[in-house]
Amino acid sequence: MITHAVPEGFVSLPRSSPLLDLLGPAYCRGEGLQLEIGLRADNRHANGRGTVHGGVLATLADIGMGYAMAFSSEPPLPLITASMTLDYLGAVQVGEWIVVRLEHHKRGRQMAFATVSLQVGEKVGEKVGEKVGEKVVARANAVFAVPQSDRQ
Repeated sequence: MITHAVPEGFVSLPRSSPLLDLLGPAYCRGEGLQLEIGLRADNRHANGRGTVHGGVLATLADIGMGYAMAFSSEPPLPLITASMTLDYLGAVQVGEWIVVRLEHHKRGRQMAFATVSLQVGEKVGEKVGEKVGEKVVARANAVFAVPQSDRQ
């Protein structure tokens, strides 16, 4: 069914949480620093104006940065979000495919830094994969604490 269409290369996100279970299903493509997180916006994600709530975008940004940074090493680092800023650059419509892509990253012994973009492009009814990531709707930056007991 087209309303559940997922762009080529995306698979179910193998890791979840109670919050992701409420928001999802979430999808991913790639691994490590190339990991992309995807979500099809639906009515559950809408605010009172009928567009996707900013809190959903902030959650996706945090997950996208955290997972890409954490799973870029073996074993994965249990990073803790210490600070995050997000700039909203456009509205996301119900039905659009949202993809989170890591743009910049740096990891030290005690802290890690990341920047992601959130992009949309494909609406329900358009051919899957044709316009994914066409428009940047948000950009986020975060600082993560690297727990000392888990550092190598």
